Amino acid sequence: MIFFRSPIPLLMLAALLIFAGCDNGPRLNALPPEALVLAFGDSLTHGTGAGREEAYPAVLGQRLQRTVINAGVPGEVSTDGLARLPALLEEHRPDLLILCHGGNDFLQRRDPETLRANLRRMIELARAAGCQVVLIGVPRPGLFLAAAPLYQEVAKELKIPYEGEALADILADNSLKSDSVHPNAAGYRQLADSIAGLIEKAQR
Repeated sequence: MIFFRSPIPLLMLAALLIFAGCDNGPRLNALPPEALVLAFGDSLTHGTGAGREEAYPAVLGQRLQRTVINAGVPGEVSTDGLARLPALLEEHRPDLLILCHGGNDFLQRRDPETLRANLRRMIELARAAGCQVVLIGVPRPGLFLAAAPLYQEVAKELKIPYEGEALADILADNSLKSDSVHPNAAGYRQLADSIAGLIEKAQR
């Protein structure tokens, strides 16, 4: 007697594999044309090393065709950023917060656990205000540049989209830097492209 195995389980397995392969990580709700994006951080957001219109928020606004506010303050540490953020959330009521903070904590050798707690709290404040969040990993100064692991850990814990390679790649390339810790106009343009790609992918 010949037995025929049903193809249904195999089809179900194939469907599950396809579904798993389509997982692009945490999602973002689509940004409407009138959406407002708040780019929040320190000198890397402000655009130190390039003109104001060459900073990544200005370039990102052109790429996304959305209003992007540059809320970068050079020299700011994350504790001061945490204190500054609530007023900006109340004033602008953004749809999306791009959080790129912590470089000065590293430069001043501050406790990384304080940075972790401050990032987590900033994300929680944004969410409480009805704002989605994207986190940008900042590399520690050193010979081999890579975003500090705490950024990815916070992003994974709070299930938000995360870009952890762009800044490290830019700051490892002398042609994209204005000094040892800041991109130039080309570097900020590359950062904006990476963030735009992440946002577009997360909205699919």
